[in-house]
Amino acid sequence: MSETRPESDVAGGPSAAITTTEGAPPPPAHWRTGLKEGSTVWTVVLAVLGVVAIGGSVVFLLNAFGVLNIQLDRTTWPTWLVGATSTGGKLLLMVFAVILFVAVMTIVLLAADRAKRVSNRVVAAAFLGPAAIMLGLGLLYPAVRTIRESFFDRQSENFIGWDNYVTIFTQSGFQLVLRNTLIWVILVPIVATFIGLAYAVLVDRTRFESVAKGLIFLPMAISLVGASIIWKFVYEFRPDQEGVNQIGLANQFLVWLGFDPYQFIITSPWNTIFLIVVLIWIQTGFAMTILSAAIKNIPDDIIEAARLDGLSGFRMFRYITIPSIRPALVVVLVAITMTTLKAFDIIYTMTGGQFETSVVANEFYFQSFRQGNFGVGATLAVFLFVAVIPVVIYQVRQLRLAEEIR
Repeated sequence: MSETRPESDVAGGPSAAITTTEGAPPPPAHWRTGLKEGSTVWTVVLAVLGVVAIGGSVVFLLNAFGVLNIQLDRTTWPTWLVGATSTGGKLLLMVFAVILFVAVMTIVLLAADRAKRVSNRVVAAAFLGPAAIMLGLGLLYPAVRTIRESFFDRQSENFIGWDNYVTIFTQSGFQLVLRNTLIWVILVPIVATFIGLAYAVLVDRTRFESVAKGLIFLPMAISLVGASIIWKFVYEFRPDQEGVNQIGLANQFLVWLGFDPYQFIITSPWNTIFLIVVLIWIQTGFAMTILSAAIKNIPDDIIEAARLDGLSGFRMFRYITIPSIRPALVVVLVAITMTTLKAFDIIYTMTGGQFETSVVANEFYFQSFRQGNFGVGATLAVFLFVAVIPVVIYQVRQLRLAEEIR
C-alpha cells in the first residue's frame, strides 16, 4: 500500500509530491561530510576542478609547443618523485600515481553528484572529462608532437620542411626498409588467413576438432619475443665440420637430407621470408579461431539448400562458405595487417634489424633511440600512422556494408 504526501513536508516546492511505500527501508544516509545533497560547496569544487584541468592542459600544450617558456626547477622536488631508479622506488611511484588518480576521480565524481543545480551536460563532462583529457594528453598530443618533429632536424631544433620525408623515400637504406615492410604486409595477412581458413574448414566437425584447433592456437599464447627466441634456435647455424653437431632443427633436417647447413637469419634477401614465417606461425591460430566460429554460424538451412542444388566440396566452399564468412575474413585480414605493420619484436629479437631485415617499426626505434635522429624517427612513425589509416577506413566501410546487408 502506498501513500502520497505533499512536497511541503520535504525540501522542495508545494506542487511536488513523493510516493512512499509502507514498510520500505529508509533511504541511505548522506556522506559524512556535513554537506547536504545539492550543496553549493560541491558546485564550487566542481568548477575549480574543471578550471584547473582545462587550464592545466592548455598551459601544458602551449608550453610543449614552444608558445610558452615555463621551466620547472625539479631539483627541489622529492627524489622519489622525479628520480626513482630502483625497483622499489618505481613501485612506490606507481602506487602513489594510482592513489592520486583514485583520489582525484573520487572528488570529481562526488562533486558532480552533490553539486547544486547542475545540468546533465556538466555531469556528463565531469564523468567523461578526465578520460578525454588523459586520451588527449596520452594519444592526441604525442601524435601532434610527432608530426611536428618530422619537419625538424635530428635534434628537433631547426625547421627543415619535407627533407626527412625526401630522405626516407630516396635513400637506398630506407628504401630497403620500405620494401621489407611491404613484403611483410603482403605475405603475412594473406598466408596466415589462407592457412587458418583451410585448417578451419578441414577440421570442422571432425572427431579431433578440439585437439587440432588447440595445437594451432597454442602459438597465440606465446609472446612475440618468446616465439622469436624459439625460432632463433630453430634457425641456429653451425658449420658443417667433423665433431660439430647442429642444434638448429631446420639445419639438422638439411644435414639429414644431405644438404649443407644454411644461415637462415643472415642470408639476404631470404632471411626476411624466414622471419615472416614466425609471425605467420603465430597469427594462423588467430585466423583459424575467428574463421572457424564464422563457419559454424552459417545457417544449416543454407547449407541444406545448397546441397539440394547439387553443391558439394570446393563449389560449396566457393559459393556458400566464402560469401557467408566474408565479414569475418575482412576482420581477420585487417587485424593481421595492422599487427604486421607494427612488427617490431621479431626483428629486434632475431636480427636487431641487421642483415637487411629492418622494417619501419624497427627502424623508427633505431633512428630515434640508437642514432638520436628524432626527425627521421618521427617521420617513420608518421609514415606508419598514415599507412594504417586506409586499412582502418576499409574495415569500417566493410563492416557498415555487412550491417546494411543484415
